[in-house]
Amino acid sequence: MTDLPVYTALRVVSADKRGSSRPVVIETKAGYFLTKLRGAAQGTPALIAEIVVASLAEALGLWVPCRSLILIDDTTQSDVHDDEFEDLFAASSGLNLGLQYLAGATDIRADEAEAIADEVACSILWLDAWVLNCDRTARNPNLMVHQDQLWLIDHGAALPFQYDWSKVSEASPRTTEYAVDRHIFGNRADNLLDWDNRLAARLSVENLQNTVAQIPEAFLKPLLPGAPAAAIERRRQAYAAFLWKRLKFPRPFM
Repeated sequence: MTDLPVYTALRVVSADKRGSSRPVVIETKAGYFLTKLRGAAQGTPALIAEIVVASLAEALGLWVPCRSLILIDDTTQSDVHDDEFEDLFAASSGLNLGLQYLAGATDIRADEAEAIADEVACSILWLDAWVLNCDRTARNPNLMVHQDQLWLIDHGAALPFQYDWSKVSEASPRTTEYAVDRHIFGNRADNLLDWDNRLAARLSVENLQNTVAQIPEAFLKPLLPGAPAAAIERRRQAYAAFLWKRLKFPRPFM
């Protein structure tokens, strides 16, 4: 398994009150990390989606913040003091997901999206359709500019199938639809065919294996309480199988 680096949280510097995930900025000896907490409403599946989609985005040549694991324990101090956050913080003891902190980054506005090169825009649309990420809309682009580079952020809403594996069948990867028209780059959909084969050629079974190998047991165990190690590994492989079947030509999201 490919292990993400682990850093111990020294101090919670700030907490974002936007959205249910309420990410926090945490100080560690390695610097500052925007940290998604395991105790948030979506639990560890949202953290798994962040890891998987970011890894696949990198394989496609897109920019995403580096990932790490942030250990919150009894020694972690906090500058944030309100009852709601303290409950969330207490529920997040253990490993959480840290993301490279993009100091000074600015959000892309919907009206700026038209200026993004077709290769980049179509790559993002293609990726989101593949992983079923519904959270990149004109209202909420989840794109930032940092050091003159476009960065993709916030992929916790992707891989929605993982919330009910009992409904996942052999046909699910090929039949699950994606609302392209809601995507911020939905108006580029007619151009996807120009990029489809080139983007798919950048991916392989090895890419998917390397990706799912990054999913820590600490994020899978709460979803399979008491399960043996073999069952946890089967679940890890189930992510790879779903995405591989969805990737096969002709791709259903095209």
